[in-house]
Amino acid sequence: MTTTAAAAAEPFRLPDILRTLAAPLEAPVIVVLIICAGGAVLLLGWMIGEYFTERRHLKVSLPRLLDELQGGAAPAEECIARSGLLRRQKEALLELSAHPGFSAQTREALAVRLMEQEQARYDGILRWSELIARLGPMFGLLGTLIPLGPGIIALGQGDTYTLSNSLLTAFDTTITGLVSAAAATVVSSVRRAWYKDYMSILETAAESVLEKENQRGRAGDGKEADGKTEE
Repeated sequence: MTTTAAAAAEPFRLPDILRTLAAPLEAPVIVVLIICAGGAVLLLGWMIGEYFTERRHLKVSLPRLLDELQGGAAPAEECIARSGLLRRQKEALLELSAHPGFSAQTREALAVRLMEQEQARYDGILRWSELIARLGPMFGLLGTLIPLGPGIIALGQGDTYTLSNSLLTAFDTTITGLVSAAAATVVSSVRRAWYKDYMSILETAAESVLEKENQRGRAGDGKEADGKTEE
């Protein structure tokens, strides 16, 4: 009776508002951390699958490819097809060389557009791992701090069972958030290095294709001008 009266007589304090807002967040935070952990596992599997289905098939010798493109012994399309580039790289270069009627400015604009599309695709893939790398520690910290409030109150009341459960939840959420972020960071770092290499190869090969097509265009214009002069 005395305890009830004391609780009823306890004045309202502003921190009670914060406690009321924070307490319901524990379950959503745990759900987000579970999603982050699952997402990190999926990203690791995706990266491993990408290595075996794509990365290990990149066997291009860039200097040899540039020599073949500039040498003119074989058509550019044939050089690209047998180059050992990735499928998407071949598609971009073949698209660039598939329009001999384009002017040099139009071909350069098309090349820029193709490079931007590839970069946007790689940025979109990296965005998932970067998101988990940022959210994991944030929600891990939230999952650590939210249960500590009730745990400290339980400690003051001598309720060691509630305290131990609160500490266990705090430790588990911290570990889950950090491990998820670490895995996502590794995936981001590895993939960023891969995609930087892909883009460097593609941009260099595209420059060579542009030079080849521009030379072909100038040669065609010269022949056309000679024909008109003879007429």
